[in-house]
Amino acid sequence: MASFCLNSVPLPPPSHPRKLTETSSSSSSSLLLDGQNYTPAGALKPIVVRGNPPTFVSAPGRRIVAVGDLHGDLGQTRTALEMAGVLSSDGQDLWTGGETVLVQLGDVLDRGEDEIAILSLLRSLDKQAKAKGGAVFQVNGNHETMNVEGDFRYVESGGFDECSDFLEYMTDSDNDWEETFAGWVDVSESWKVDQRMSRNSWGPWNLVKRQKGIIARSILFRPGGSLACELARHPVVLKVNDWVFCHGGLLPHHVDYGVENMNKEVSDWMRGLSENDGDPKVPFIATRGYDSVVWNRLYSRDTMDLVDYKTKQVYSILEETLQAVDARAMVVGHTPQPMGVNCKYNCSIWRVDVGMSGGVLNSRPEVLEIRGNEARVIRSKRDTYSELQVVEYI
Repeated sequence: MASFCLNSVPLPPPSHPRKLTETSSSSSSSLLLDGQNYTPAGALKPIVVRGNPPTFVSAPGRRIVAVGDLHGDLGQTRTALEMAGVLSSDGQDLWTGGETVLVQLGDVLDRGEDEIAILSLLRSLDKQAKAKGGAVFQVNGNHETMNVEGDFRYVESGGFDECSDFLEYMTDSDNDWEETFAGWVDVSESWKVDQRMSRNSWGPWNLVKRQKGIIARSILFRPGGSLACELARHPVVLKVNDWVFCHGGLLPHHVDYGVENMNKEVSDWMRGLSENDGDPKVPFIATRGYDSVVWNRLYSRDTMDLVDYKTKQVYSILEETLQAVDARAMVVGHTPQPMGVNCKYNCSIWRVDVGMSGGVLNSRPEVLEIRGNEARVIRSKRDTYSELQVVEYI
């Protein structure tokens, strides 16, 4: 695998002209950081959230960590969160990030067997983080919107099984939704073991169980379903301080349409809300088409793959978008980056999907860390670098 890492990127204020110089350092460095020690507890101003779902977040002085696509791989998810310094390594799933803000870039669903468990883990961590002055945010990706539409093409057999198990668990639970959902990650593994034993006794072609799983997934993810309503809590575009986060990529016409408007339309659709008696209308500009927020790959593909665009054109579109939302940079997922987390277009865009899931590339997890006016990549604490590639804005 090619190796590319910008480990320290000081950033300018929003909308300022940028000029980059690259330097190298021969020193070695471990990039595992403990967010709990970033600032004294209670020393920072409160996090302020605007919009429902969250759209604009003011998180003064917070360390921000961005994690890309997870695609149902709970083991790799835990590894990434531990590297980011926000999850305990003792198997207790405890928040260790203090006042850190964690942003997950969508595509938790499909290609893996622990989709609901990951959603449950993130919800549990959010509750814990808020008690420490931090927060966890998620943005919805194209695979979240596909599942709400009933498009199950990329669902693994284990994903259907998990839906069946979760629906049964939810039905049998005496707790409210909040407690039931956040607790699923703790019990899901034992349920999986029990179900494997049950499948073995039924034989390898348990078509009845598979049909049950498909029905369960349809119930949970259809507009107005329990898990669709859970996804409706998350935006498709989120701005935290001077940074914009979305799964595919934000474009000028999205900003003209209205970021809060898009988030609300997607949320209402997922909740099954409609202005009339008909089915809720699918929010096209955010969820459908190659240039929608969750499907756009303009910023995350190599320019040579973009027949209709050249580098200067893409950079111009990106700069126009950032100026429109008064942001210094954008962070996206969606398109796996074999070289690892990287930035492009004068580091106005960061691409953080490394294909870590076993259902994608099974690559080494990496995350992006933002501290004040610096951004850098966090890799495994075992890794050291004989040469650090540094980009400075002057």
